[in-house]
Amino acid sequence: MKIGTRGSPLALAQAYETRDRLVAAFDLPETAFEIVIITTTGDRVIDRPLKEIGGKGLFTREIEDALLTGDIDLAVHSMKDMPVLQPEGLIIDCYLPREDVRDAFICPTGRNLSEMAPGTKVGSSSLRRRAQVLVAHPQLEVVEFRGNVQTRLRKLDEGVAACTFLAMAGLNRLKRTEVITRALEPEEMLPAVAQGAIGIERRRDDSGAAMMLEAIHHGPTGQRLAAERAFLAALDGSCETPIAGLAELQGGTLRLRGEILRPDGSERLCDDRSAPVEDGAELGRAMAVDLLAQAGPDFFDWRG
Repeated sequence: MKIGTRGSPLALAQAYETRDRLVAAFDLPETAFEIVIITTTGDRVIDRPLKEIGGKGLFTREIEDALLTGDIDLAVHSMKDMPVLQPEGLIIDCYLPREDVRDAFICPTGRNLSEMAPGTKVGSSSLRRRAQVLVAHPQLEVVEFRGNVQTRLRKLDEGVAACTFLAMAGLNRLKRTEVITRALEPEEMLPAVAQGAIGIERRRDDSGAAMMLEAIHHGPTGQRLAAERAFLAALDGSCETPIAGLAELQGGTLRLRGEILRPDGSERLCDDRSAPVEDGAELGRAMAVDLLAQAGPDFFDWRG
């Protein structure tokens, strides 16, 4: 069985985790699976902001093409990079247990943005993080900071910026927690929709893959992502809008927090509500509709 993935160290760690869970679930040898590395447009073009070259599909298109043609049997994705709609014939209905959802603050010289001098450069390629920083700390300068985990840490060492942010989940999976200055609680920086979650995509008509993936699917993660991705889908779902969202489970209740922001940090709209877990997707859609109504028709006019 061929498992497709991007070639970054983090993507490979996620693919090997998927393989290892399948090996354990079915008592198979590792040789029953082949990891196939696929280079995506997002991997090749690293000198321009994502919004300029096409958004989230940049990290998935070539992998999904390989899945559709049968060159691979499964595709492993970071769910925060995934468009809310899959190509015809493909489906994501398997999620691994979710990792830490928080953002990590990485700064060699301090612990808090509030302590930094006006004009200090904060590096991030995420529209969400950039907007959240500017809302809370308009005196700081946010600069483009693309690349995988290793590249961004190197840029930090080179002084391109004084600090940056990475996902706690990725650093945990890479066993690079020593670089973390501190973890940011959701109250300080609400994470990206589906942050920390791994999804496995398959062909919709591949019953054998469906059976295998069912054995490693983590239901609670699926319930949380159903609400978050419904929220994202009703808002926009591209890389062109700063959106944050987090669903959490407490017994049979799902709590969803969401926010939309202007990229320049001039406005942020938030909501926080709960519903029975089975109504999570509808809760996400309803929250999005209400935030859009509150925002008004000109909230996204900066997109042109």
